[in-house]
Amino acid sequence: MNHEIKAVAFDLDGTLYPNWRLNIRLLPFLIKEWRFLRGFGKIRKNIRLRQEQSPGIFTDFYDFQAHLTAQLLGHQPQLIKEKIEKLIYQGWEKHFLKIKLFPNVIETLTKLKEAGLKLGLLSDFPAANKLKNLRIESFWDTVLCSEDTGALKPAKEPFMELANSLGLKPSQILYVGDSGFKDIFGAKRSGMKTALKINCLSMKSRKFSHIKADFFFIDYRKLSDFMLK
Repeated sequence: MNHEIKAVAFDLDGTLYPNWRLNIRLLPFLIKEWRFLRGFGKIRKNIRLRQEQSPGIFTDFYDFQAHLTAQLLGHQPQLIKEKIEKLIYQGWEKHFLKIKLFPNVIETLTKLKEAGLKLGLLSDFPAANKLKNLRIESFWDTVLCSEDTGALKPAKEPFMELANSLGLKPSQILYVGDSGFKDIFGAKRSGMKTALKINCLSMKSRKFSHIKADFFFIDYRKLSDFMLK
């Protein structure tokens, strides 16, 4: 086992399960609320750009996010904040009861835990109820939502809060994600080791070749081998 690493932390969406499985279940909602979702997505992108230009945290991220989204869509901030909470933060959670994880995720988490490694999770959206519905809530030593830290990935703040919550130095943590920018870039510049979850199409096209992760894998068994052998 890589004895420098004391914890393995994960992104959730697209990393522990395929995004397409959720998107299929959300299709009616995505069609109905396309304008709202397009605006919400644009604001999240703008927030990330602001963070890169002027690092720091937003003391009340949820109000700030709602204010910008309301300005864009021409609605009252409080109404938009309630809509984001109801439709996105809470509304999607029920679908995870029927979402299947990537193969060998549970086996890998079990092996890492049994080997004495701490397990953490850092997602850009609230994750606790999702993990419960996915039936993997018992594995984690810490579960964090980046919004609660006042910044979105790839800002350093969520990753530093993750390290503090695990009681470890960033260099003692391997962070696993599926996004080269949000997950790998963010974790790496915070001082963590990184592993990128890719798929077969990405492997064939070599689309990930520019990403500076420490490890790339398709099958979760390769991740446990990388850590434990």
